[in-house]
Amino acid sequence: MRLHRERRPLHWQLREPGSKLAECIRREDANQPLLIDALGGFTAVHLDRNDLQWEQEAEDLVQSLLTRRRPTVIVVEETGWGVVPSTMIGGLFRDRQGWLAQRLEQHAADSWLVVQGRALNLTQLGMLVP
Repeated sequence: MRLHRERRPLHWQLREPGSKLAECIRREDANQPLLIDALGGFTAVHLDRNDLQWEQEAEDLVQSLLTRRRPTVIVVEETGWGVVPSTMIGGLFRDRQGWLAQRLEQHAADSWLVVQGRALNLTQLGMLVP
């Protein structure tokens, strides 16, 4: 964590919105690039919501992102490659994180996979699976 923070440029601002990510995005300057690092905290903080409430939170997030005019980069922790969680809450996190990642990708200009210091442009290399 420390090294991760130290590598950030000094002019970057840090916000820790907790459950209010969409509200935080709306308050940011839409004319400045934005990095959201990472989406897992947003998903985790909403695990107590029922499915309808979760979908409303996710839709609010999507709508807040669609108002931006400058690039927005969202780091999404990949949960589909790991061990299937043995707990109900772990499974719920994995399902919601994957669903939200797919929902956001529908509006993305590009989708990148970064593994072991290498980046692959999934938009160019991959095809959508129905």
